[in-house]
Parts: sequence; C-alpha cells; structure tokens
Amino acid sequence: MRTARRPALVDRPPTELSALPCRAPLPAHHPDPVLDVVVPVFNEENDLEPCVRRLHAHLTETFPYPFRITIADNASTDRTPCIAARLASELPGTDWIRLAEKGRGRALHAAWSRSGAPVLAYLDVDLSTDLAALLPLVAPLISGHSDIAIGTRLARGSRVVRGPKREIISRCYNGLLRSTLAVGFSDAQCGFKAVRRDVAERLLPLVEDREWFFDTELLVIAERAGLRIHEVPVDWVDDPDSRVHIVSTALADLRGMARLGRALARGRLPLSALRRSGGDLAPELPAGLARQLVRFAAVGVASTLCYLLLYTTLRPVTGAQAANALALLASAVANTAANRRLTFGVRGRGGALRHHLKGLVAFLVGLALTSGSLAALHHAAPGAGHRLELVTLVAANLAATLLRFLLFRAWVFPARHDARPTRRTTGSS
Repeated sequence: MRTARRPALVDRPPTELSALPCRAPLPAHHPDPVLDVVVPVFNEENDLEPCVRRLHAHLTETFPYPFRITIADNASTDRTPCIAARLASELPGTDWIRLAEKGRGRALHAAWSRSGAPVLAYLDVDLSTDLAALLPLVAPLISGHSDIAIGTRLARGSRVVRGPKREIISRCYNGLLRSTLAVGFSDAQCGFKAVRRDVAERLLPLVEDREWFFDTELLVIAERAGLRIHEVPVDWVDDPDSRVHIVSTALADLRGMARLGRALARGRLPLSALRRSGGDLAPELPAGLARQLVRFAAVGVASTLCYLLLYTTLRPVTGAQAANALALLASAVANTAANRRLTFGVRGRGGALRHHLKGLVAFLVGLALTSGSLAALHHAAPGAGHRLELVTLVAANLAATLLRFLLFRAWVFPARHDARPTRRTTGSS
C-alpha cells in the first residue's frame, strides 16, 4: 500500500492564488508521465485485472507520451487490494493507493491530489466506454486547447447500448441540471473524464462532495468560472452488473444540486481563482443566478410598464383580448432582446433569430396565462371593471414572468455561448 500525499498547492486556500496562466501545449518530449489515468474501485476482484491489463496494453500501443495508471481502492473488503498490489508490481507505470473510506469522489480527489502528471483522467473499471475515445479525450488538454474534457453519451455521434430505465434516468438527470443550474455540458455522469493538473489544483479544494456528485460539482464550478470544457462522443455499452443504488444516489444528487445552487447564488465560491489571465477568456463571464434574477426583474418591470401602457391605449379600440395579445407580443419581443443582451450577456447577431423564436414560445405561454386569467375573470364576474382587469393581468404577468425566466435560463439561452469559450466536439469513431 502506498500513502497518498498531496502537493502543498492543493492545501492552500484558493482565494490566495493568482489567476490561472494562459493554457500552453505540453512539450513533445516529456520525460515524466504526461497522463495519469485513475481507476477507482470498490470490491472489484473480478473486473480489476482484465480492466487494468487491457487499459495498459491500449496505452502502450496507442498513447505517444509516458503514462501512469493509478488504481484507487476505496475501502474494498475482498481481494481487490491484493490484485491491485500485484498489478502495480507486474505492469510498468502502474501504481495503486488504498483509502479507508468509500466514495468515488473521495478516491479521485486523493489520487488526483497526489499526482504530478500534467493531465489527470479517470475511467470506470467496467470499461463501458470504448478506449478508442481516450486519446481524443486528452488530446485537447495536452495541446492547450481546453481545461477539462468529458465523454458524453448524449451527443450526436455517440453510440450507446443500455436499457430504457438507465436511458431515462440519465436524460432526466442532465435535463434537471440544465433547468436548475443552467449548465451547458451534455453528460455530467459519464465515467470518462480528464482535467489539466493546474486546473485540478484550483478545483479540488472547492468540490465538497466525495461520492457520485463529485463529477457534477466539479464541472458546474469549472463552467461557471469560464473554463473550457471539451466534449467527446463515446461508444458506451451498459454494464448489467452495475452496483449503483439508483434511488439513494438520485437523492444525494438532488441534495448536492440544491447545496451547489445556494453556494453559487450567494457568491460563496471564489471563482476568480479559476479564471485564466492574459485574455484567454471572453471579456464577460456569465452572471450568476442572483445577478441574472436582478437584471431579469429590472427588464421585467420595464416590459410590464410598456405592456400596461400599450394595453390601456389599445383596449378602447380593439377590445380586451386583442389588446392583451398585441401588447404582450410587442413587449415580449423587446423583453427577449433586452434579456439577451443584459441578463444573459449574448452579443452579436449569431443565433438571434433562434432566440427570438424561442422567446415567442415563451410569449405564447404568457399569453395563455394572461388570456386565461381574463377569461376566468369575465366568466366569474361579467361586470368586472377596468381596474380589476389590470389587477388580474398584473398577477398573471408575475406568474408568466417567473415561468419565462425559467424557460430563458434553461432553454432559450442555456449555454450562453457568447459569454463563454466555444466547445468543440470530436468524434470517437
């Protein structure tokens, strides 16, 4: 057994660190391991040896740099530690560590913290992901193009074989991430990721989770700081012997999402320690949830005043329903344009038509709410006066505004591409 040792830099508070330097490619001739692939395991006496031998053979034959394989055994109670020790003694460039507690995130945190390799990766021991995607995964990190790379089973070009239950769960989880935390990456939980060491040194002290939410938390924090995430479509075959407890894991993930959302909204994470210097990022990073809410509310107030003025002007000429529709349409177009620029930081004409078309869908939702409220008012009180109509419409508009914000954040401007570096996708086969 080898004792995990962490570099001093990982233990320093991130707020004391300067901004990350500009990314640079690694030299072609590197004497030390460039890549450290961590295989976290718990009671994997059957799968560990064939996995590590296959991985070692693949890297020996295809990877052009020196590499290391680290087996991270987190509290196994079967023969896994003995097998790991034997593999480390037999296969050149293979190491192992043993932790006293379980948790995939804990194993990755310990293994990555002690590693000196400039590129750190991990994959699941079942090798569900085709190893042909490993070089495309780490190449953008070696070249200096990206900060983090992830395999995705949900992008075009991926080839996935798994049952409907896991497919639904995966898509629901990632959809929930997009709707609540407004993430731009497509697959948070694929067990196939890599990160540059200089980025990991800043990220690891900020990631609290030590279980299955570790990956998601790391990615969300990195994305909010404006780091570049590269996605690789993978060929992936489900392991029928998976030991993940779906219900307990899902509940833990929901708690993690709530905790992380609160931390981001309250500005508790020192994201500035993750930003790159030297103009590597776009001039403006995406606003956090709290700032977006404030800006959206300000735009909403102006839009509502515009809407009420138009409605009051048009009603004597067109009637209540037509005045409501015309006023809402005009204010919705202006609202989408203002939020595009001010709230979500999207500049230029790229995607403007798509954004406005999606904004019109949100407008139709608002129209249904406000028109429905007017219809309900006139049905319940046929003689309702103009003031009661305005009160009803204001209340309905508040509900429509909240729903529109959620739609804007999760659907209309989900990735905020103009405020972030562009992601590029490379096929795996």
